[in-house]
Amino acid sequence: MKNILALLLSLTMIFSMAACAKTEQPKAEQPAQEKPAEQTPAQPAEERSFVLATTTSTQDSGLLDYLLPIFREKTGITVEVVAKGTGAALELAKNGDADGVLVHAKAQEEAFVAEGYAKERFDVMYNDFIIVGPESDPAGLLTNAPNDPIKAFELIEQNKATFISRGDDSGTHTKEKSYWKELNIIPEGEWYVSAGTGMGAVLQMAAEKQGYTLTDRATYLSMKDELDLVIVTEKNDKMYNQYGVMMVNPDKYPVKEQEVQEFMDFLLSDEGQELIAGFGKEEFGESLFVPNAK
Repeated sequence: MKNILALLLSLTMIFSMAACAKTEQPKAEQPAQEKPAEQTPAQPAEERSFVLATTTSTQDSGLLDYLLPIFREKTGITVEVVAKGTGAALELAKNGDADGVLVHAKAQEEAFVAEGYAKERFDVMYNDFIIVGPESDPAGLLTNAPNDPIKAFELIEQNKATFISRGDDSGTHTKEKSYWKELNIIPEGEWYVSAGTGMGAVLQMAAEKQGYTLTDRATYLSMKDELDLVIVTEKNDKMYNQYGVMMVNPDKYPVKEQEVQEFMDFLLSDEGQELIAGFGKEEFGESLFVPNAK
């Protein structure tokens, strides 16, 4: 009997030890969780832009305000406009402070190319110059020189009628000086005011002083409702006003070549030319500029 009890006790102990061994087996190690790779923040796309030196008429007429948002939408390029007289705009480019030029004094532009500051010049558009003055027309231009700018300037000088000159070596000022030169007249005296400022400001000054001035048609039409001035002389071949565009020579300066080329391509393209042709038609009943890219 004692032997049977001892055997049972031994078997119980063996089963208990086996059970314990089974439950105490170490758990298999779980593979370490990998941390998600840190995301590198996306770098913002570099802003594309360039500096355009241009005449005040493209700015004051509203043409650039019309064209540049369309160009930016198409290309992402911002055009930083510096509007000055043509002479000052070309000097800015000669100093390396502009990438492209859009101006309207063809002889000066061709000299700019000849001197190596640009490789090529392209016609973009034209409009015309007009002489405006007070409705009372004290020098009698509308009666005696409605289509003759040379005769008109002669009458202004003879009558010592107030004349406001751009006086800033702009394309408009260059044209004015050519008329005085043809008459062999050096304008001087209280009647002749050299403003040294842009077209919009000169038109406002002429209105305030009830004087005459030479202006491009586009700027006058865009401001006509604010001015007490009327057209007294117009429509003569000597009043033709051509605009040209150029890239500043990238061999001489660190020019934003790709951006300027895209802008020039836009202006000279069928789309750009159609946009220029349509500018002003709805508001003024006529285009303020006539496209003529070759």
